This record gives sequence, structure tokens and C-alpha cells, in this order.
Amino acid sequence: MPTSYPETYFPVLVQIVIAVLVASGLVALSYLIGKRAKSPLKDTPYESGMAPTGSARERFSVKFYLVAIVFILFDIEAIFLYPWAVVYRELKMFAFVEMLLFVILILSGFFYIWKKGALDWSREEPNVPLNASPHTGVESK
Repeated sequence: MPTSYPETYFPVLVQIVIAVLVASGLVALSYLIGKRAKSPLKDTPYESGMAPTGSARERFSVKFYLVAIVFILFDIEAIFLYPWAVVYRELKMFAFVEMLLFVILILSGFFYIWKKGALDWSREEPNVPLNASPHTGVESK
């Protein structure tokens, strides 16, 4: 066991040094042996090598954000399920009831968004011009 403050954090320092060496080694290796292709198309902001098409000011459907929130919701649920499974045997029925309440709350949110149609991507939304008024749908000049 480490007995002093520097001995305690020495492994962390070693890990940081190794990480910096590996990262800088990979960047240097990529610079040395990497292919360098210059073209006006590659110098565009997206650097994909393909000509950009369409407007950069396209609107995303609200459903896109709702699905993203659902993914975050289930990620958080998975994060809380792991520690619960680790201590389940120690807490017995208390842990079961607490997790049952947690899962019921998560599922109620899921069924709510399901009922609201956030998961139904088959319906088309009406196309509204970008310069239209949000209330009337009439283009402004």
C-alpha cells in the first residue's frame, strides 16, 4: 500500500504520461505516413470531398429531438440498473421495490411519448417555407 501522497498518485501520473505518448505518437505517425490530398473540394468546411447540396438552415423535426431524449432516458436507466444489480442481494426486498418504482416511472414516460406519437416516423409533416410566419404559414417579404 502507498504510504505517501506522491506514491498514491504515481500510477495516475504514469497513465497520463503513457496516454500523452500514445496520442502524440499516433498523430506524428499519421502526419509522417498519411496521404495528403489538396483540392478545393477538400478545403470546404465539411471536408468530406463531396460538394455540399441544399441549405445549411434546414429544420429538423421535433421528433428527432424526442427520440434523442428517449435514448438518453434509456441510457440513464441502464446506468442505474448496474449498481442496483450489484447490491441487490444485500438490500433484498427494499431494492426490488425501489427498482420496481424506478422502472414504472421510466415506462410511464415511454408510454407517454409513444401515445403522443413521438416514435411514429411514418407520418409526414407539412412543409413550411423558412421565411413563413409561424402562426399563419404565409411567407413574409
